[in-house]
Amino acid sequence: MAPLKHDIIIVGAGPAGCVLASRLHTKYPDYKILLVEAGQDVSKHPLIVGGAPVPHLQHSDLDWDYKTTPQKGLEGKVCAAAAGKAVSGGSAINACGWLRGDRNDYDEWASLVNSPRWSYTSLLPYFIKTETHHTRTASPSDHGFSGPMYTSAWIPSESSPPYPLREMVKKAWLSEGVNEIGDANAGSPLGIAALTENRREGKRQLASEVYPLDGVEVKTGVLAKQIVLSKSSDGTVRATGVESIDGEVFHGKEIIVSCGAYRTPQLLMLSGIGPKSALEKVGIECIVENEHVGKNLHDHFGVNQWWKLKNPELGLSYGHPKFSEPTWKTRIPLDFIGTTTVPIDGLKKALERDLGSKAPEDHPFLTHDRGHLETFILYVGANVSDPAIPMDGSHVRTRVIGFLPTSRGSVTLRSGKVEDDPVIDPGYYQTEVDKYVMRTGIKALSKMLTRNFGREFIEGETTPEGLKPVGADTTDEELDRKVAKDGDTVYHPGGSAAMGKVVDPDLNVYGVEGLRVVDASILPVPLASHYQACVYAVGEMAADMI
Repeated sequence: MAPLKHDIIIVGAGPAGCVLASRLHTKYPDYKILLVEAGQDVSKHPLIVGGAPVPHLQHSDLDWDYKTTPQKGLEGKVCAAAAGKAVSGGSAINACGWLRGDRNDYDEWASLVNSPRWSYTSLLPYFIKTETHHTRTASPSDHGFSGPMYTSAWIPSESSPPYPLREMVKKAWLSEGVNEIGDANAGSPLGIAALTENRREGKRQLASEVYPLDGVEVKTGVLAKQIVLSKSSDGTVRATGVESIDGEVFHGKEIIVSCGAYRTPQLLMLSGIGPKSALEKVGIECIVENEHVGKNLHDHFGVNQWWKLKNPELGLSYGHPKFSEPTWKTRIPLDFIGTTTVPIDGLKKALERDLGSKAPEDHPFLTHDRGHLETFILYVGANVSDPAIPMDGSHVRTRVIGFLPTSRGSVTLRSGKVEDDPVIDPGYYQTEVDKYVMRTGIKALSKMLTRNFGREFIEGETTPEGLKPVGADTTDEELDRKVAKDGDTVYHPGGSAAMGKVVDPDLNVYGVEGLRVVDASILPVPLASHYQACVYAVGEMAADMI
């Protein structure tokens, strides 16, 4: 048997992998730590150096550029499924939103896996540890001021003037009974608040630069084919290494998989860990049977709408020459994110239709007001086609996002070869709860922008061909057609190697010694958040545990 060369091997250099490698090297400076990544070092990539916008990063060589299966809930639509293919992973292509979410979501997670370690209170020190927060009004009980990641929630100032529509948008929200809160990252995000981003001086922060990999052996361009497993005479299965697609084997005492919600379950299954019948179907011997590997995939799903502005000549949106303040181009062009709940009576009825019986009173959705929806108004409304809108500042775009979907999908194997993309089926928009939440969110937003203060700056909705503007008489069927046409992923997949099903609360893969998973695939339930903030904190906690 070849000697064990590495103490720890981490597969996947996304945010979690970079946090782990960096922190474990600091913790155990004498350990030989190997980080293997299929992508390349992109710190000098022209798209990164040049500050390319997100649409230019996706579908580039920094993106695995997956596609979903045709979605039954969306009239057969095929959706994008981006995933970072780079040292730094998703932090190389994401939109830089930094939102932890609601404490109730984390407490549900902790309750579900019977481990207080994953409650909001227990994770809070790790949220704090990740950041150096730069918002003047931030509370030290909620934020860190000496961590590696620079975060800030933009507040207008003399040197950084407000967007032209700020006060009108704020009045529109307040007129609908949605209150302004000081901090969306303090565990109770219901309301409108400034968006926190993890840009620094307008520039993206790569995970590998924020969490330096000095002292860690990093191998790029290495696609892991399988985790090498050994089985002893007493039936114990142990991870002993990682084999690349080129046949090279890296030996290690402990293996950590951090490949993300799509590739982590794929790698586990290619290694013989997963549903027996599915593995045997593609010619893989099942070594550790676990029907849950690749199941429970959840993802946030959002719907776009476009709105024609009144008085666009005032320079209210991106693309107009007067929309020219330099600081406006260094962040996402919006003022507020709105996190809202939905009426409880309608939610109970939707739950009953999904469950086939009355929802129990202690159902997690019924015990607290939950952040079912995120909504925002972007001061950029250009669109390539249907509707075709030029980049001329004439429109704004809105997005309504379902934050706590109950629809579940799967990641399965296309073949027994790692070079074949996994089959990704998020199962979007298939439950009555998800339909009720999204319909409620779209109607509430449309109502806000077509009456009272909304009418002061919005002329009307510009719709794709065959769809009508949303109004009081819009039917559920019409809303569902809009969702199918203008809905797509928000790029927050998780759950496909869920805690309590695939890994235990210590992140160990059930049935295999020396193998852990640390990434968004462990999330047993969706969170009302943008997942990178959580994933960095999970990486920090995992580094303390190991």
